Amino acid sequence: MKRILLVLFLCVATYGYSQMKVRSGEFKNLKGITDFYVTFDYSDLEVHGFESEEAFLEEKMQKREHKEGAAENFRENWFKDRAEKYEPKFIEYFNDRFDDGEIQIGLDSTARYTMHIKTTWIYPGYNVVAGKEPAKISATISVFETGNPANVLLVVDFKRSIGLEPGTFEFDQGYRIAGGYEKLARNMAIQLKRFVK
Repeated sequence: MKRILLVLFLCVATYGYSQMKVRSGEFKNLKGITDFYVTFDYSDLEVHGFESEEAFLEEKMQKREHKEGAAENFRENWFKDRAEKYEPKFIEYFNDRFDDGEIQIGLDSTARYTMHIKTTWIYPGYNVVAGKEPAKISATISVFETGNPANVLLVVDFKRSIGLEPGTFEFDQGYRIAGGYEKLARNMAIQLKRFVK
């Protein structure tokens, strides 16, 4: 029985570790930093199951051509959701993890250090009558000196962060994906609490 429990523990530990990989630097380099300018990058984004982001958009728009304006609205919202849903959720969720405000992120570009979120992969999830699945995202988070971007303190990959549930009957794709950014923020905050505080 003890061996089975040990194997299960190692599997869980390995699974958790495989979700995060430090590429360069270390979390300890961020000790003493209390605020970050946060930036977001969606260039070269991969959408699960498609050759490119544009291929994904084309297929989704074709499915909506029968309803006037629906195809264009889908495309417009796909890009608009970044600034209106994903980014605010990441910032809010991250800051809420620090009750005393000891570490905060925001859009103040005068902060000495920048936390750069580059989304590399998105699985939008789904919510239909037959069932639902949360969105997932992968991203690389880099932390560097704002005035000297060559001074990189940390680069870390987070793979397939499973979106937090936005609501039982949430059919809005943007909010599902925003749940992935909340989970990403939580994962980053957990690591900072572990190594920095």
